Amino acid sequence: MKHVPKPAPKPEVLIFDVNETLLDIETLMPAFEDLFGDGQVLREWFVQLVMYSMTTTLAGSYVDFFTLGRGVLQMVGTVHGVHVTDEDWQRVGEALRSMPAHPDVAAGLATMRDRGHRLVTLTNSPPVSGSPTPLERAGLSRYVEQQFSVDTFTTFKPATRLYTDVAAALGVRPADCMMVAAHVWDTIGAQSAGMQGAFIARPGNAVIPALPQPTVVAADLRELARLLA
Repeated sequence: MKHVPKPAPKPEVLIFDVNETLLDIETLMPAFEDLFGDGQVLREWFVQLVMYSMTTTLAGSYVDFFTLGRGVLQMVGTVHGVHVTDEDWQRVGEALRSMPAHPDVAAGLATMRDRGHRLVTLTNSPPVSGSPTPLERAGLSRYVEQQFSVDTFTTFKPATRLYTDVAAALGVRPADCMMVAAHVWDTIGAQSAGMQGAFIARPGNAVIPALPQPTVVAADLRELARLLA
């Protein structure tokens, strides 16, 4: 008799990464083009920023993502022989807090919400007192019931306890959750906590064959909504 794989359980809660997964980080390129003469330095900065965020958690310390982002920008400036001023960081920081949503995001979130999934976000970016969050600026906050920042837990992704703490704050089991992210390190971290993982294949990102594979791979949020149906 032919074996028929058992379908994956439908997650009650979908936890969305924000930067690059929901919001378009490529819109920062003009600021990097002006500063370095090459917009692709954006990718160098962002990779280093993520690497050093993980380093602080592994080393048992913490500094918020925006403060770290400024320091990493200064480091990248030193490497490229470019002096980074306060005004330079203000422009990059403002662009980071004002990224627009990818074109598929609003429709995908609406479909999944209307289908009965609980939607929340979990981002490395800290809230800024008195200012709207990047999700609010992008017009997406109405789709989610809660916005989590790693700043609350003083632990960066993909530390396993971060995902279990978020599940506990929602009053659900990790097994009831699916992490949705454009970064495979995020899905791996969530899966290590007992969650499912959905990888969104944004440009410049891909899965890694040698590492745990996501439960679901989708081109964008519209496709993810179809796959979860």
